[in-house]
Amino acid sequence: MPSTSEPKQAEAETLVDRHGALGRIRLNRPKALNSLTLRMVRDIEAALDDFERDPAIAAVLVTGEGERGLCAGGDIRAIYDGGKTGSDLPETFWREEYRLNARIGRYPKPYVVVMDGIVMGGGVGISVYGSHRIVTERTRFAMPETGIGFFPDVGASWFLTRQANELGTYVGLTGEPLGAADAILVGLADIFVRSERLAELTEALASLPVGSSREAMSAVIAGFWEMPPAGVLGSHRPAIDRLFAFDTIDDILTALHADGSPFAEKLLAVLSTKSPLSLNVTLRLLRLGRKTGRLEDCLEREFAATAAVLRSHDFYEGVRAAVIDKDRNPQWRPARLADVTATDVDAYFQPSAHPLFADKTKEGSPT
Repeated sequence: MPSTSEPKQAEAETLVDRHGALGRIRLNRPKALNSLTLRMVRDIEAALDDFERDPAIAAVLVTGEGERGLCAGGDIRAIYDGGKTGSDLPETFWREEYRLNARIGRYPKPYVVVMDGIVMGGGVGISVYGSHRIVTERTRFAMPETGIGFFPDVGASWFLTRQANELGTYVGLTGEPLGAADAILVGLADIFVRSERLAELTEALASLPVGSSREAMSAVIAGFWEMPPAGVLGSHRPAIDRLFAFDTIDDILTALHADGSPFAEKLLAVLSTKSPLSLNVTLRLLRLGRKTGRLEDCLEREFAATAAVLRSHDFYEGVRAAVIDKDRNPQWRPARLADVTATDVDAYFQPSAHPLFADKTKEGSPT
């Protein structure tokens, strides 16, 4: 018998295999809600390389193991620890993660992602640029970064600003979760499929002939389409467009106070829990993103801003309150919106000395 004292081999954080016409990527940290590590980012990149070269692979399918979610974001505890110790892990992680986000947006083969369960932060980054973005009745999509002293990243200043409305501003500032219908409404997902049919859908896609077209792939997925359960944002869209159509947080809060509706009162309560500095940085990023024509330029701006995140008080305090001590009582600095200065915000908008895309002429941009 083998010795029981032998160390157990660690299970792979990313499972990569081929299933018929599909190249499969399965995030495999279910106990951590499949939160992304640097190793996983590199695994995904390598898998995309292999599948792109393989003529037998018609499409890539990305899913999360377990039943709780696709991915709850980047491994924020590792970034917290790395920032505290001065490690280069946070910068390396964001650099490689953001480049992966851009890569997905221009991937030449269909990239199908199942956004089942929790999809937040980095999980959004490996989803929202896909060619076929599937949500289910269990989808809980969110960009909650303003609640941990950070800002919505992975290109959020791009994908939250592609529609001529303020729904993206609402999502980025409040961090409120979206169900399937609302994710589709905001333009962050494409099609609703019930979770009990996902295995059947996977088999149908895997059974496609080698060399199947993108249109054939789309037709198979469309065959599983259903109307999603009603969302909540549709009825509030006129109010959101009116209340969030300002370029300063002060003006947004003034409009919410003046509105006085139960919806506005709820949003005031939500925003009061967020980092005042993060709210200001996020709104500026979103407004700049709206005027930016390339995803890569938004990612470049966000990457440069992460350097200020690692120097900030609010990021470490936010992670402490949410992840480490879990007391949900962060002590922001500045504590009041009125005390956030232009200098505080400007610190997040200094160009990086080591940009993501040194030769931008070689980088494409999704449309």
